[in-house]
Amino acid sequence: MDRWKRRALGYIGFVSVALVLTALGYMRGMRVYEGEPRTFLEAFQFAVEMFTTTGFGGSAPWDSPQMNLYIAVTDLLGMALLVGTLPVFVGPVLEQALSTSAPTELETDLSDHVVICSYTSRTQELIADLDAQNVPYVIVERDRERADELVENGHRAIRADPESTAGLTAAGLSTARALFADVSDQVDASIVLAAKEVAEDVSVVSVVEEPELAKYHRLAGADHVLSPRQLLGQSLAQKVTTALQSEVDEAIEINGDLELVEVSIRHGSDLAGTTLADSTVREQSGVNVVGAWIRGEFVPSPEPKTELPPGTVLLVSGRPDQLTALVEMTQSSVRRFQAGRTVVVGHGAVGRTVANALSEAGITHTVVDIEEKPAVDVVGDATEPEILEQAGVADAQTVVLALPGDTMTEFATLMVRDLAPDVEIITRVDDNANSSKTYRAGADYVLSLATVTGRMSTSYLLDDRDRLSVDQQVEVRRLRAPELDGQTVATANIRDRTGCTVIAIERGDETQTEIGPDTTITASDELIVVGTDDNLREFEERFT
Repeated sequence: MDRWKRRALGYIGFVSVALVLTALGYMRGMRVYEGEPRTFLEAFQFAVEMFTTTGFGGSAPWDSPQMNLYIAVTDLLGMALLVGTLPVFVGPVLEQALSTSAPTELETDLSDHVVICSYTSRTQELIADLDAQNVPYVIVERDRERADELVENGHRAIRADPESTAGLTAAGLSTARALFADVSDQVDASIVLAAKEVAEDVSVVSVVEEPELAKYHRLAGADHVLSPRQLLGQSLAQKVTTALQSEVDEAIEINGDLELVEVSIRHGSDLAGTTLADSTVREQSGVNVVGAWIRGEFVPSPEPKTELPPGTVLLVSGRPDQLTALVEMTQSSVRRFQAGRTVVVGHGAVGRTVANALSEAGITHTVVDIEEKPAVDVVGDATEPEILEQAGVADAQTVVLALPGDTMTEFATLMVRDLAPDVEIITRVDDNANSSKTYRAGADYVLSLATVTGRMSTSYLLDDRDRLSVDQQVEVRRLRAPELDGQTVATANIRDRTGCTVIAIERGDETQTEIGPDTTITASDELIVVGTDDNLREFEERFT
């Protein structure tokens, strides 16, 4: 029995008791004060007339002040009960009549779509990616209220059981391009089994919270199994190793001569606090600055006057030797020649992945966790200053916060920044909506679990091999632009019009990496373009 039914039955019971008590009171009042006894049935009729305002008492007027006062009170009580019926009965009925109900099956023919089982913060990122590429989808949700809410918010959703073959058939799985399951480890395995029973050839991507359970999803038939916390840990570890090593290992290779990478400007670096023009990054290293993450906001093609505060992440392209030179420039001038020391706070799935990657890279690190484990160096609550001091945060070069909750992460970020103003803080958050708060708390780099999972899911679901991704945030795509045929880079004004940057042009078997204002674009060229989802969508709408 749902809440509305309980409330309705409670209200009916209350009104019934009120009617009986009012009738009994009327019987006594008429006998004692008016000298005109009434039967219970007559008194009950009076109570109903008063409460429904259909009549005002067949025995009126009354002579005694006591009965007149009683009638006034019952009038008020009747009005209150009548008004009370609106939110209890009328409101829900109207709300249900006016609200949009989710269908139990697709109402239109749909093909080459993605079937999404459940709606989470990770799913939101996936849907944003699908929308950006105009790929249709349908969400299968078993809960009625949640399914209705999804439809009201503009999503294509049906109310069905994603674990049943009937539910997946209703979602048109047999004509879909892929299925994405993200409910729970056990439920996802059940969904995979049902999906393969409905459509054996449809690609299935499932998500597991516990990496050791991935093999059971594969046994069920999943084509790709994602462990988002491991993915997040690997991404965070890449940030540490890139910042601390004198070479760039995690660059995206565009071709044999050109690579794309994100490089952090560390606290204490000669570049920290300068403008892009004053930094002379291009002159000294030869790289091309494609964009910059400044306090969590991506600035495409930053202007020369753009300030570079500590923690800024530059997105640059260049040859391996140029990228290595840039990494040297971005290191702290005080600590540049010291072995980097990292503190990893939290030893769950994300923290373990980070710690293992640091060990493989030969980077000294200290692990903090609230539970005593073999790999934990300091045991205690990371939101207590004494524990952070014991872990050596004040002397560390980088602190990685891999805590389980976003609120705890924000608080720990405030404490670490207070204890070590110059340390580099790299954090994880579950919900992308909390990234801005974590940056405000003092983090230098924030990576969202939802963002990493959503982008990785998209690459598997769409099998988009031409799409490259820099840490699942900024995308690199190969695109043709027939609208720019015969124009130069200067006349096309691509950066100002779309926010995208062309870092290379593939023309036949050759790749041109030296792109200048006079470079001419032809209709058959494949442009290697960097930008955010919105930037790339704008590019496609204008030029493709």
